[in-house]
Amino acid sequence: MERTDQTLRAWQSDIIVDLIQHYGFEYITLNPGASFRGLHDSLINYGKNDPPMLVCQHEEIAVQMAHGYAKACGKPLAVILHNLVGLLHATMPIYYAFIDRVPIFIMGATGPMDEGKRRPHIDWTHTALVQGNAIRDYVKWDYQPFSVDGVPDAFARAYSIMNTEPCGPVYLCFDAGMQESRIDREIALPSPKVAAVPSKMMPDPDTLKAVAHTLLEADFPLLLPEFVGRKAGGFESMVRLSETVGAAVWDVNSSLNFPNKHPLCVSMDKGALSDVDLVLGLDVRDWHRPTFDYDEHRHEMKPLVRPDCNWIEMGMAEIGISKWATDYGKAQPCSIRALGDTSLSIPAVTDICSAIISQKPELQAKIASRKERIGTRHNQVWDKWQTEARRDWDSAPMTPARLALEVWDVVKDEDWVLTANTLKTWVRKLWDFDKPYRHPGCDIGTSTQIGISLGVALAHRGKDRLIIDFQPDGDLLYDAGALWVAAKHKIPMLMVMYNNRAYYNDWDHQIKMARLRGTDLDKAHIGMDLYDPAPDFATMAKSMGVWSEGPIENPADVRPALLRAIEQVKQGKPALIDTITRHR
Repeated sequence: MERTDQTLRAWQSDIIVDLIQHYGFEYITLNPGASFRGLHDSLINYGKNDPPMLVCQHEEIAVQMAHGYAKACGKPLAVILHNLVGLLHATMPIYYAFIDRVPIFIMGATGPMDEGKRRPHIDWTHTALVQGNAIRDYVKWDYQPFSVDGVPDAFARAYSIMNTEPCGPVYLCFDAGMQESRIDREIALPSPKVAAVPSKMMPDPDTLKAVAHTLLEADFPLLLPEFVGRKAGGFESMVRLSETVGAAVWDVNSSLNFPNKHPLCVSMDKGALSDVDLVLGLDVRDWHRPTFDYDEHRHEMKPLVRPDCNWIEMGMAEIGISKWATDYGKAQPCSIRALGDTSLSIPAVTDICSAIISQKPELQAKIASRKERIGTRHNQVWDKWQTEARRDWDSAPMTPARLALEVWDVVKDEDWVLTANTLKTWVRKLWDFDKPYRHPGCDIGTSTQIGISLGVALAHRGKDRLIIDFQPDGDLLYDAGALWVAAKHKIPMLMVMYNNRAYYNDWDHQIKMARLRGTDLDKAHIGMDLYDPAPDFATMAKSMGVWSEGPIENPADVRPALLRAIEQVKQGKPALIDTITRHR
């Protein structure tokens, strides 16, 4: 059997390479491992390193890069994890990809499963019975083909499952012995005519009509999108729906769903929800954080919306729920639930509403009045945030709000993209998120942000966009090797350290405990601080080939350092400036 370039298939791992190329993966991220040495050789010598392999310093970084890449452009990357130990290293980022609904095509290796072919000791300790058991509770599907005959079918099924809404990671495990065996028979590959992913699912038309009528009957409806912006046209469809029905929008920000300076945006303004009598959740998992206040002392939730508020839903929330982790959150009873893809249902509901509104002048007047009221409050709140951001302006270390404004003043005329961290939401309160690609969604948690940011930057490489990562100090200490990855693979990204020299999120929790229990507030930092010694991130970055400056404690020094760093980034290099901030 021959390929068009006349390169002969000789090894069973060559079949895996053909499938990787057939499905169009643009990169492969990996940390090297002997269990896939057969596949590695095939990728280089049979596949001509197409797609290119990106070597990472840890399996976490490899998975997180694929996570950020998919968040930014909607396309999955391939990831290869070494045997059982590489998979165990990667369990946390795989879980985060699952709860963030991100498609990642993860390949692993094991064995040889044939005991007679195993090397002493190492092949035994690195082999598991059904290796996918380690992550089965938080991937959409896993499989370990018994022979090369099962590889094409498993590959096709995994690709389809991964990309079917709601998306998520999948895992295929390939026997090391199989990879290193010669091909002794014809192996059929998928035809280019075969559909890779099923068509989108449209909700029941009568249910969509009910959603539209309920929206138009409400006095003060709120649209609550979470993952809508991941889909092509989702950002724009949210604008059209909100403007058509005159509804306020609270962007949950797992993706960028709505422009933050739009007059109908009420994100992060909990006072705007007091009159809400209808909440329409759109691809939403987290109903309660935006719409309830939580009393940490009493462990009680209090709704921010009216007591008689109605709740309705469109999306895929009930599909693919984990049987193990409770990432789906507290259930929200809804009077209407339209199961289906919001990329189809939002435009459909908008059209239904538009047709009804066009025939009812009194409804047009009601909507116009509501839009004016929401817009007036939006402008007042926006002005208040600008004032609040300038409090303690000259303090050193600087406030996170000043850092956000210093960077904004330099980048606002660039075609910029923010990767993950939002400086305790200050960036969302001060910058203008006017295009859907400006931000792929908020950060996930510690030990995720540098890897995800690299993936976002990789997705935008070559598009003349300035990629900005507000990089927390504690997060970078988890995966400092990611700096080398950025330099090695020439991933241009501006890293601005959000360096408060602490794991301050947890420090803040200890302050709350001290106040609740009457214990010593001055001891809350113990086990939380990152000083004595303070890490030198600029030196760390230089040692790995990344241009850097810092630490910078004087706010007046930030702008010139940013301009020097951006000059490096525009030359296709990563750059880091270490800026020291206050805790709040």
